[in-house]
Amino acid sequence: MPPVAVDQRTRSTWGWGFQDASFTRAQAREAAPGIVAALGFGRTDLEDPVPLEQVTLPAPRVDVPAAPLWDTSARARASHAHGQSYLDVVRSFRGVYEHVPDAVARPRDEQEVEAVLEWAAGAGAAVVPFGGGTSVVGGVEPRVGALWTGAISLDLGALDAVHEVDAVSGAARIGAGASGPRLEAQLRGHGLTLRFYPQSYELSTLGGWIATRAAGHFATGPTHVDDLVEAIRAVTPRGVWASRRLPASGAGPSPDRLLLGSEGILGVITEAWVRVRPRPSHRAARTVRFGSFARGAGAVRAIVQAGLEPAGCRLVDALEAQATGAGDGTHAVLVLGFESADRGVEPELRRALELCRTHGGVADKPREDGDAGASWREAFLRMPYLRDVLVRAGVLCDTFESAITWERFAAFHDAVIGAVREAIGEPSRVTCRFTHVYPDGPAPYFTVLAPARRGDEAGQWHEMKRAASEAILAAGGTITHHHAVGRDHRPWYDRQRPEPFAAALRAAKAAVDPMGMLNPGVLVGEGGW
Repeated sequence: MPPVAVDQRTRSTWGWGFQDASFTRAQAREAAPGIVAALGFGRTDLEDPVPLEQVTLPAPRVDVPAAPLWDTSARARASHAHGQSYLDVVRSFRGVYEHVPDAVARPRDEQEVEAVLEWAAGAGAAVVPFGGGTSVVGGVEPRVGALWTGAISLDLGALDAVHEVDAVSGAARIGAGASGPRLEAQLRGHGLTLRFYPQSYELSTLGGWIATRAAGHFATGPTHVDDLVEAIRAVTPRGVWASRRLPASGAGPSPDRLLLGSEGILGVITEAWVRVRPRPSHRAARTVRFGSFARGAGAVRAIVQAGLEPAGCRLVDALEAQATGAGDGTHAVLVLGFESADRGVEPELRRALELCRTHGGVADKPREDGDAGASWREAFLRMPYLRDVLVRAGVLCDTFESAITWERFAAFHDAVIGAVREAIGEPSRVTCRFTHVYPDGPAPYFTVLAPARRGDEAGQWHEMKRAASEAILAAGGTITHHHAVGRDHRPWYDRQRPEPFAAALRAAKAAVDPMGMLNPGVLVGEGGW
């Protein structure tokens, strides 16, 4: 069976994305003085990443079958040894690969997925499902402990086809390995879209979105992948887990809900039926300035509680607006937009702007190209590549996110920012924006910038992460709104969830994966218990 055609562009081994889209060394050197001037810290004597050729990886601990789907090359093993968090990037930047898979398996169909699981069970090896490798919480790092003879990274990238389109019901059956661009390119021929655009869109995959309960770019309405799933198919060590395709069902707990957010511990997602829609043809957008982030938050709450559902409703504080070119640093900025495939959306925009005015908002004049907030969105999609330049320039650059109800937001915001600033000291920048909003609360997303302790970035990151996570839980928020749990959030996830639910999850894990071989250490303890 020939492999499915996949993107042949070369991925960076240490940083974000594709090598041909990354900042060159010359571009990074040119950008460094501006970074230092804008932030007030950082360095212009850029460091270079340790080439993979100079890294000695541990020898594979297991002998895998001699078959085309297995890859034990240094590049494959190194690129599957980490995700894309700041911690991942700085470690691989310095040539530190603490946990490396012994082999990468690239199945081309569901039968080969089953074959990999069967082989791994016989060999006593752990299996870590791998989609786009964009986890920022240690979700794909093969940090599996001494219970296993080895670790296999199971790369689903070849399962990337749109298999069926049901234009009558508005759904499509898509392989779990399809990246955002890959599935959208196939849907475009049908005039349809999944309408799911996380910041990791160019790399992350449908299976990864489902496994992590990811959220897309849109601020309201169907934005979580939960809202888009009709049915899921997964392979477990005990057999195939496949739900019935239905618009809704009240028949007991949902098989799909249990797989959503399961992070690979219950089965390897191979495909899903998802809801698709006509591509939007009507858009209306503006940016609105507020004298304070608090006043902007009041306007956002009024908009969503009025029943309006803007596609974009991203409130950015003054410092972040300045850094991304959306403002001058004196005002919080709301990027507000509506879209539809059915009707004009100007009435909804007008009502939203009226509500903004009652909270002191001043709308900017419409852009001639009609694309308000374009500079912010461009910076949003480009930021992961810029993050790599910041690493080279000695800047700690990380993000974390949460969700909280409206009546607790002000105290939550102050407590979290205060805790992080205390942990990392000055000079530093801790900014906040809303990525998603609901009638009962926002999803605040924080960005941390500080001078990096060169050579001790990992230790510095752990200090910041602990402070932020402790503050989030103490103030009543969730340890993650859309970045998943992985291994990095486990200590706080264990405290957030009710113990009876934890026992039920462990029992479900034991039922479908008796050996605990699937992504051990994520969500439940090492070995699956």
